[in-house]
Amino acid sequence: MPVPLTAEHVRTAPKVLLHDHLDGGLRPATVVDLAESSGWSLPTTDVDELAGWFAAASGSGSLERYLETFSHAVGVLQDRDALVRVAAECAEDLAADGVVYAEVRFAPEQHVERGLSLDDVVEAVLEGFRVGAERAAGAGHRIRVGCLLTAMRHAARSREIAELAVRYRDDGVVGFDIAGAEAGFPPTRHLDAFEYMRQQNAHFTIHAGEAFGLPSIWEALQWCGADRLGHGMRIVDDLEVAPDGSVRLGRLAGYVRDKRIPLEMCPTSNIHTGAVASLAEHPIGLLTRLRFRVTVNTDNRLMSRCSMTSELTDLAHTFGYGWADLQWFTVNAMKSAFIGFDERLALINDVIKPGYAPLIG
Repeated sequence: MPVPLTAEHVRTAPKVLLHDHLDGGLRPATVVDLAESSGWSLPTTDVDELAGWFAAASGSGSLERYLETFSHAVGVLQDRDALVRVAAECAEDLAADGVVYAEVRFAPEQHVERGLSLDDVVEAVLEGFRVGAERAAGAGHRIRVGCLLTAMRHAARSREIAELAVRYRDDGVVGFDIAGAEAGFPPTRHLDAFEYMRQQNAHFTIHAGEAFGLPSIWEALQWCGADRLGHGMRIVDDLEVAPDGSVRLGRLAGYVRDKRIPLEMCPTSNIHTGAVASLAEHPIGLLTRLRFRVTVNTDNRLMSRCSMTSELTDLAHTFGYGWADLQWFTVNAMKSAFIGFDERLALINDVIKPGYAPLIG
């Protein structure tokens, strides 16, 4: 018989996470500790109140206000020890939540205000992931963490960050990303960075189709050559649903589905940024029914007070998914990861499918 699909059981299932921001996943208590040691001023130093402040600001429905919360998260991450600590805690927290593979992204250019070089930042985070994975293993939780280096789309350092990603790709960096406000900052501003990544046979994803629509997705794919779409939820704008429930795909949506381009979907975050009104209205339900390459992600665990367990559990309860559906999301994500084929296949066959087998029944 299938195991009841509860949060407690979902937590034990192996999970894969492709879209998670390091500075969006800090523990509230750690933010308070780091602010005290660095002299950074917070809205409150009470841990519970601070957690509530982040959640309230992030749940305002405004992407701009949502992004403002990162000033405090980034502000306390300006020295090596802080970066090592936060990266280690990230790996531990994800492993405790049943995540067996994660790609965690961060923007090195945002952590150099107190004298660190870009290389210093990357090396500190990689060290933290290593320490955290070792601690997790000691607690009985296996996790492999790769990192994505993010360039900010409103800045002019994307080529430099792309070169940094290639420089550290044998040390734990698995790819490149651009993030930040989409409107007014199209991905085509960074074509030289994407061209460099392709020349180096390296992987990259692009935040596209979250706050902005189909043009953002089209540019990310057809001009920039993205391997995956960060969010990508607005691809739904290229679908027409008839009264009888049948769906006609537009040219771009058909291309995305036919090419199996992964969608890094972050349901709770999309609600908080105002991209969609509720989980029941989220395009993930329709896109899953149409068998797009949908993956489920957290985006920012601190701001959205979410985890992979809560995301999958909420989706299951909202859309009536069972264990086979959760395994499908997980295998989708593992197929779409930026590590080598052999390692992806081993995790699918040796960890993910055996982990779901007793749950499916």
